[in-house]
Amino acid sequence: MNAAIVDVARSWLAQDPDPETRAELSDLIARADAGDAAAHADLHGRFDTRLAFGTAGLRGALGAGSNRMNRVLVGQAAAGFAAYLRENATDATASVVIGYDGRRNSDVFARDSAEIFAGAGLRAILLPRLLPTPVLAFAVRHLGASAGVMVTASHNPPDDNGYKVYLGGPDEGSQIVAPADRDIAAHIAAVADRADLGSVPRSEDYEIADESVIDAYVAATAMVAPAPAGAAGMRWVYTAMHGVGHETLSRILSVSGYPTPAVVEAQIEPDGRFPTVAFPNPEEPGAMDLSYEAARAAGAEFILANDPDADRLAVAIPDAGTPEGWRRLTGNEVGLLLGWRAARTTGAGTLACSLVSSPGLQTVAEHYGLGFEATLTGFKWISRAPNLVFGFEEALGYLVNPGTVRDKDGISAAIAVLGLAAEAREEGRTLADLLDQFSETFGYFASGQVSIRVDDVSVIGRLMAALRAAPAAMIGEVAVERIDDLLPAAPGEPSGDVLRLWLADGSRVIVRPSGTEPKLKAYLDVRGESAADAAGRLAGLDAGVRALLGAAQG
Repeated sequence: MNAAIVDVARSWLAQDPDPETRAELSDLIARADAGDAAAHADLHGRFDTRLAFGTAGLRGALGAGSNRMNRVLVGQAAAGFAAYLRENATDATASVVIGYDGRRNSDVFARDSAEIFAGAGLRAILLPRLLPTPVLAFAVRHLGASAGVMVTASHNPPDDNGYKVYLGGPDEGSQIVAPADRDIAAHIAAVADRADLGSVPRSEDYEIADESVIDAYVAATAMVAPAPAGAAGMRWVYTAMHGVGHETLSRILSVSGYPTPAVVEAQIEPDGRFPTVAFPNPEEPGAMDLSYEAARAAGAEFILANDPDADRLAVAIPDAGTPEGWRRLTGNEVGLLLGWRAARTTGAGTLACSLVSSPGLQTVAEHYGLGFEATLTGFKWISRAPNLVFGFEEALGYLVNPGTVRDKDGISAAIAVLGLAAEAREEGRTLADLLDQFSETFGYFASGQVSIRVDDVSVIGRLMAALRAAPAAMIGEVAVERIDDLLPAAPGEPSGDVLRLWLADGSRVIVRPSGTEPKLKAYLDVRGESAADAAGRLAGLDAGVRALLGAAQG
């Protein structure tokens, strides 16, 4: 038996301040010492590597060990980030705002961070209670802070948590991009290598943010779409998916004048156990079932759902053709409606979306004489598009108010959708009618996705390598005209592990690893002459992509 891994675990245990993870790790060490092979293997899984800090910060399963989210790892991250901020500070004293959601240990990780930031001599400002991620992103800009940290794992599985980092100054409260992520990671590694967490200075001399910060976010977001006359009597359902969106959204509804929704009572309060869903992501099968039940009972016209940290928004509309009688709109459908709304109400600027999102947004931009940017995936890129007036990505993320928040914001997006629905009601129309009008005006766009979930993330790298080594000549019965590999980027351009395939019939396939989950994703986009034609093209493309990925798997 390799005793070294047990020694590593004991060193970690000695600096762990959390009774729960200490007990967990102590038990594993005792069982490994007694010759338990499973315990020994578990220790290797926890300590052979550590959660990598990247542009998305940290995200992983809760538990003891360097490859889990816990107070030691978060403490090291906070100390490393503090060192980075001090090194790069443009003000006499760098400042950082800390927010947290309702997941397990989010509040603990946030307070630990505030104490470590304050102990490092930074001005640390802790938001006054659990709040949505967009409020933290807003607070960075509103307070003119040097940086922000949000403790959240967004829509990840219940046992995960995460640590998301923003920079102020020229970045205006956007998520970090390279090389900041590498520089911060280097500082974190230096802390982990040289210091016991117990020796890292701490101070309780941090501030609690004034309620005026939340008031300012509420006021700014209410102005996204003040309720028109058509909002009167509007019947709709809302779920917070056991997250933190309801309190803030309710205040904004009151200010902006929209009617109160019927809520999914079992999901409306924050609960880090997520007891009614296996996976707290509105995109996942079954996650919206309770919303559909509530909508049927309320005779609702539509459903709005936030994910647990309220940075994403799902929309569902009645559909007699489904077993539930309801259909969740895709992120592309909602994004195109919101992009169309933005284009109609602005005279200049740029519409932006991630390169895996619908090409329909470019058509809208061209129709209205606006600029268009297709960026790498993630709002760290979308938010940096020049002269941005609207941005979205197909994974239910929308940026409708870039003057207020430089990140996806499921709450301001909800207000924008409410405005669209209310304006349509004034004319006797529905959200479904708006979708039809969009297709008649701009073309029949259809999108799909094929995902491969893996247990071993190294499989994803092998699949991408196989696709590069043997470039596809055909997908199904359609020839591939061109393949763009975005990994070897031009100097000065951001690179990504992305393959983009252009087909002879105008269809597009983009393949990339997921940035937050152990998945390989293929994004499919077609444009047809009619809804039926687009659906047929998409079905053929889906079958061809599944065959392609199956062959790559061997």
